[in-house]
Amino acid sequence: MALFHLRRTKEEKNAPACCCGTEAKGEKPASSCCGKPVDGICCIKVLGAGCKSCHDLFDATKKAVENMGLSIEVEYVTDMEKIMAYGVMSMPVLVVNEKVVSVGKVLKVAEIELQLKKYGG
Repeated sequence: MALFHLRRTKEEKNAPACCCGTEAKGEKPASSCCGKPVDGICCIKVLGAGCKSCHDLFDATKKAVENMGLSIEVEYVTDMEKIMAYGVMSMPVLVVNEKVVSVGKVLKVAEIELQLKKYGG
């Protein structure tokens, strides 16, 4: 098994955990993301260490977003400190609106689409 490290810029290392520009802390009600009201999906993230499974979930998630015609960028988070803040112990992880929806498995595109529809996608 080959090991490799992803090189990240200083800006990427210091980027906020949430796509809306604030740090996500604690539980949020289903109707908000980072304290802002949401009418659907505001944040989609794949948390992973850079392995094949993590990349596969990231690619499948981007494909699901594209299939659904959503104009949301899927974020790939590799910063272990940020990943640990979600309280997950295995990867890959799918996060929608700052809520963990899948841990430790590579979902198929159709499965991801079903998860996104639950959030108004």
